[in-house]
Amino acid sequence: MVHLWVRAEQRPNEERVGLTPEGAAALIAKGFRVTVEESPVRALPLAPYLAAGCERAPYASWPEAPSDAIVFGLKELPEDGTPLRHRHILFGHAYKGQPAGPALLKRFRDGGGTLYDLESLVDERGRRVAAFGYWAGFAGAGVSVKAWAAQQAGGLCPPVHRHADKEAMIADLAADLAGRKPTALIIGALGRVGTGAADLLEALGLAVTRWDMAETASGGPFPEVLAHDLFFNCILARPGCPVFVPADAGTRARRLTVIGDIACDPGSAYNPVPVYDRATDWAAPVLRVAENPPLDVMAIDNLPSLLPVESSQDFAAQLLPHLMALDAPEQGVWGRARAEFERFAG
Repeated sequence: MVHLWVRAEQRPNEERVGLTPEGAAALIAKGFRVTVEESPVRALPLAPYLAAGCERAPYASWPEAPSDAIVFGLKELPEDGTPLRHRHILFGHAYKGQPAGPALLKRFRDGGGTLYDLESLVDERGRRVAAFGYWAGFAGAGVSVKAWAAQQAGGLCPPVHRHADKEAMIADLAADLAGRKPTALIIGALGRVGTGAADLLEALGLAVTRWDMAETASGGPFPEVLAHDLFFNCILARPGCPVFVPADAGTRARRLTVIGDIACDPGSAYNPVPVYDRATDWAAPVLRVAENPPLDVMAIDNLPSLLPVESSQDFAAQLLPHLMALDAPEQGVWGRARAEFERFAG
C-alpha cells in the first residue's frame, strides 16, 4: 500500500498544498493511505480531508512518519542539516547550481532517502507535468505593478499579502494605478508563466509586448527591454540563456524602472537578469538596485502563495494523475525524477 504523508508547510507566508480533499478521496479509493498534518495556515482546511478518509497527524511530525511513507510538500524543508530517510516530493531547487542544493542532497545521501523533485517530474518529451507557473506569472505581474505604482508616489513597494482570489487582486491594483498605464514587455510570453503575467496586465488594461524564443534568438543585446516601464522575465535560467537586462542597466538611459524576475534565479550562473543578488519577500517585495530614475527588482520566490486557493487547486489537478501512479514509482515521471536525483546526488 502506498502511504502518502502530506506535510504542513513550515515556511512563512506559505499556505499552498499540492493535494485537495477530492484528490485525497480519489487516492484512497484506489487503495492508498493518506495522512495529512495539521496546519495553522493551510489554504484548504483539514476537515474535508478527514471527511474524505485521510488520517490526521500533528503539525510538522513528518520526521517521525513510518519509513515507507512518501512525504509530500511543496517548499523547502527546515535547513537543520538532519539526514533525510524518507522519500520526499517537493521543490528541491538542487540541480541548477543553487547555493542550498549541495547541502540538501547531502542530507538525502546521509539518510538514505530519495528526492522526487517536482521540477523534475517530466513527461517523455521533457515537459513538466505540473507547475504553478501560471499563478506565479499572474501574482508576480501584480506585485510588479504595485511596485511601479509606489514609485509614482516616490516610494518603495509596501509589504504584500495574500488575496482571497484573483478578482480581489485586480481590484486592489486598479486602485493603486488610479488610471495610469505603464507599458510592459514579457519574455517567455508563450509559456505558462508569461501567460499568467499577460492575463493580469491585460485585466488592468495595460499595453503588453509579448516576446518568446523567436524574438530572443539573436542572443541580444535587447534595448527594447530598457524602453518599457515594466519588464518580466518568465523563462528559467539555463546554459546558453541570453542576458536580458545587462549588469550596468542602472547607469544607462532607460524608461525601465521595475523588473519582475518571476523566474527568480539570482543564485544561478545562468541568471539572465544579473542586476541583483538575492530573492525578495513579502515584507520587502523589491530590491532597489539603482536611483535617478529608480530601478526596482521584484524576485519573490513563492508568488503563487499570494493566491493560495486558486493556485493550490490548479496545481493539485495537474499533479493528481501522477500521484495516482505512485504505486509504480520506478516507472514514468517518478522513475525519471529518481534517475535525475541519483545523477546529482552521486
